Amino acid sequence: MSTFAHVVDGTRHVFADLRTLLARATPLRSGDQLAGVAARSAEERAAAQMALADVPLRQFLHEAVVPYETDDVTRLIVDTHDAAAFAAVSHHTVGSFREWLLSDDVDAEALSAVQRGLTPEMVAAVAKIMRVQDLVLVARKARVVTRLRNTIGLPGRMATRLQPNHPTDDLAGIAASVLDGLLYGAGDAVIGINPALDNVAQVVRLLEMLDAVIGRYEIPTQSCVLTHVTSTLQAMERGAPVDLVFQSIGGTQGTNESFGVSLSILVEAREAALALKRGATFDAGLGANVMYFETGQGSALSAGAHHGCDQQTLEARAYGVARHFSPLLVNSVVGFIGPEYLYDGKQITRAGLEDHCCGKLLGLPMGVDVCYTNHAEADADDMDVLLTLLGAAGCTFVMGVPGADDVMLNYQSTSFHDALYVRRVLGLRPAPEFEAWLERMAILAPGGEARLREHRSGVPPAFARVLGEPS
Repeated sequence: MSTFAHVVDGTRHVFADLRTLLARATPLRSGDQLAGVAARSAEERAAAQMALADVPLRQFLHEAVVPYETDDVTRLIVDTHDAAAFAAVSHHTVGSFREWLLSDDVDAEALSAVQRGLTPEMVAAVAKIMRVQDLVLVARKARVVTRLRNTIGLPGRMATRLQPNHPTDDLAGIAASVLDGLLYGAGDAVIGINPALDNVAQVVRLLEMLDAVIGRYEIPTQSCVLTHVTSTLQAMERGAPVDLVFQSIGGTQGTNESFGVSLSILVEAREAALALKRGATFDAGLGANVMYFETGQGSALSAGAHHGCDQQTLEARAYGVARHFSPLLVNSVVGFIGPEYLYDGKQITRAGLEDHCCGKLLGLPMGVDVCYTNHAEADADDMDVLLTLLGAAGCTFVMGVPGADDVMLNYQSTSFHDALYVRRVLGLRPAPEFEAWLERMAILAPGGEARLREHRSGVPPAFARVLGEPS
């Protein structure tokens, strides 16, 4: 195990191992302070960042931050590392790797070529010595395209998850939120419900309702009920129309165990979902990305399974788990876990950009739930800043929640209007198949400007008939 050091103004700062160095180099956040792994001063943090910049990338292949012998996430990362892909960047230190990522010679193809050679710890390390503008620029270069019933992640596109949660799972209330979101052009990433009641019968009921809506209007999107993976497996056994399998995951074996999940269960669920061939609906092609993962900095600390690591490094390790399953979507629910882990708008903004950049570097279709809890030192202005930065960084998808206020989960996210804002300001468009549907249904005006069409009844003719309104 190596020791690392750097001298600042005559003081020699020593870091006992790579895990400690990564933790001390992390920009300030409350979760690392709570865990007792954060730098004790700004000077120590700067010294750690300087020392980290000199660490060869190869070092991360020789020194695990969580023991290989006792952690299946470490084993997955090490055992699936692609040495051939790593060869192109193997001579770099963390610092020179940052310069390589920022150079004009490195484009989407170059990043794609090396992504399987990068480990989560490598990308976490380089993110720690990046400024905000670096995180935006590098993430914007990376391109990750996935597909089920539509195509997610193309350049110039930003998708949205339509999140029609209801505090009692009332079907009429959920249907009203679905319609509301569709009329604002939301839902191309997924129509995804967080159920209030997490039992299999209720999950099947919600899945069948969403499937009926998608089928009736032939909407080129996919549904998901965000229940536990074992409940989804049971739902599939009962014949439920499952498009995407959801699961929260973390960066250590212990964290995943706290979620009641293992790598083998995820393998079983993915194979079951692939067997349903749901991607063939409405399309001659067949999408094969059937998993939806959610993550968030701080989950390992909550589970008591952080092994003395900082939360940003462990978040990147969660992405190491996710990419093994070729997901359609990965979502960092960045501000949801609360101020104990990300204290204020500054920490939430920085973490959201780090998560997005690290996930994209590892080859994942990264979305970010731009959100905060009501007891965090953050407000809607902070979320506007983060949403705009993520749009500039090429974020794959964001949330669409009625009024930006989730009435079931009790947190603040982004609204349907927010998604329209960022699409209009940055010239971003929905997924192409979904965009064509929006235009066919007279929801969006043609031309790719994310401009809603106006109708005499207030709603497009196809929906006016359902609502009993004159078209």
